[in-house]
Amino acid sequence: MSAVVRLRLLRVSSPLVRPFITAVRQTDRLDVVLVEATDAEGRRGYGEAATSWRVTGESPQSVAAAVAGPLADAVLGRDAGDAGLPGDIARSIWGNAAARSAVECAVADLAAQQREVSLVADLSRAHAVHNSSRTSHVRTDMTLSVGEPQAVATLSEEYVTAGFGCLKLKASAAHDIVAALRAVRAAVGPHITLRIDANQAWDAETAIRVIRTAEDADLGLELVEQPVAAHDLDALAAVTAAVDTPIMADESVRTAEDVRVIADRGAAALVNIKLAKTGGPAEAIAAAEAAREAGLGVVIGCMMESHVGVSAAAHLAAAVAPDVVHDLDAASWLRRSPVVGGVAPSGEVLTLGAGTGLGILGLASDAQTDILLDLDRDLDRDLGRGAEVRV
Repeated sequence: MSAVVRLRLLRVSSPLVRPFITAVRQTDRLDVVLVEATDAEGRRGYGEAATSWRVTGESPQSVAAAVAGPLADAVLGRDAGDAGLPGDIARSIWGNAAARSAVECAVADLAAQQREVSLVADLSRAHAVHNSSRTSHVRTDMTLSVGEPQAVATLSEEYVTAGFGCLKLKASAAHDIVAALRAVRAAVGPHITLRIDANQAWDAETAIRVIRTAEDADLGLELVEQPVAAHDLDALAAVTAAVDTPIMADESVRTAEDVRVIADRGAAALVNIKLAKTGGPAEAIAAAEAAREAGLGVVIGCMMESHVGVSAAAHLAAAVAPDVVHDLDAASWLRRSPVVGGVAPSGEVLTLGAGTGLGILGLASDAQTDILLDLDRDLDRDLGRGAEVRV
């Protein structure tokens, strides 16, 4: 194996094809924050840090500080394939899960390239994933932003025409989600799978009332995601017990231990595992294994991320649950990718990048890239001394 000799933090501002609107935020651009790790032979591995103060609690500035200090200390000069690296990355800093995930993914990408295998194959080998199936693609749902029922229904028809068989409607306290579901079901017919993501918008009483109303209307909901506040597992368990529709925990789940607690409490039937919450692939796989052991369903999700973050999540999904419709549509929201290669979205199908690692060949030539941080193992890594830190 070969050592990691350089870490760079890059920022690329990317416009979205349409505004992304949930119960907690609205944006029409994505501030893509990438970690690029280079080994002694010049290979480059990539990871992405999802940054949003209201969602991940991190920003480009906080990621830069985390990478420049403890994460660089944990990684630079170490073999990319060192089995102890994920644990050392996790222990190097408290919190900062998106920053940790970006670094761990970049190093994992490098290690897989050095072994001349795909990331999904390397993850399956390293973690003895209990799934012998191998696939070159995974499926994803498509998110419908919060909006008026007819506008949501019109957009749902466009996505079905584009090849999506599973749609996820965002809910908020300010909109009638049942009316939106009725409109979408009338527009797309009975065979399209529908999900709801409330992003913690309701209390338990409201969630139960809304979900039961949808059930009584026979709208064919597959699941409802995170109907109540992340910290309120009593409320989550109450909703799960009171309705027939499966409840999926998202914001309530960050670690394998969280999965076990949710299972013990009977708080959800499924969990949505995201790299930016777990802090990287190692803990994400541990969480998926904990869910499997407890009999909980697993969906791999992503934040609003580019093709880099979605590529890593898609390889994870292919390793732990290849037959599930996952929640990895974020790359389809970007007008253009900041990189060449990686996952290729086509309707609901995400084809994993060809070649080794994540299959990312490098930055796109037209990407407007800002270098926030540039470190190598021969430089003094104190902020402001051995590296350019522009945040």
